[in-house]
Amino acid sequence: MKIGIDLDGVVFDSEKEFRVYSELYDAKDLNQNSKIDNREFRFQDRFKWTEEELKGFLEKYHKQIILESNYLPGAKRVLNFLKQSGHTLILISARGTLNKNMIELTEKRFKETGMDIFDKYYWATSNKDEICEKENVDLMIDDYYKICQSMADKKIKTIYLKDAASPELEDNEYIKTLYNWGEIYRYIKELETK
Repeated sequence: MKIGIDLDGVVFDSEKEFRVYSELYDAKDLNQNSKIDNREFRFQDRFKWTEEELKGFLEKYHKQIILESNYLPGAKRVLNFLKQSGHTLILISARGTLNKNMIELTEKRFKETGMDIFDKYYWATSNKDEICEKENVDLMIDDYYKICQSMADKKIKTIYLKDAASPELEDNEYIKTLYNWGEIYRYIKELETK
């Protein structure tokens, strides 16, 4: 099976780190409360920051967030199980869009932690559905509800790895909402027997 895998919020807990640091930046560094909507998924959509303020946040915290983010519980173990079982793992990530240096940092971290197991890497990607179609991906794992919905609309089977802060999506033939890597492993094993 060809499995497309997002990175931030799926392999690494960086989305939570972004939420923490964006709150600190807004309250401590900017000494303001410019929050628009705490329920917004992406940190840059949660605050009414100017382009200069957003740039200041990224310059001050982006590298630190990437370096401090941990692997999500079970991610390394399950991805290794999937690789050993013969699945093709394709990383499809927006990482590198805001700062190209994050790609090199991530590749170095993968090597240092024994996670350079992906068969292909797509960095700084905004059109994940196009890559899934091009690569003939059987299943995509992502945590951004808009991407999951877009995948489902194009009839690409998708696991929505849901975080507490993210909106609900209705499961259907193409979207399966799961909450951890153990559930992901079980679901993929079920798909293999169908």
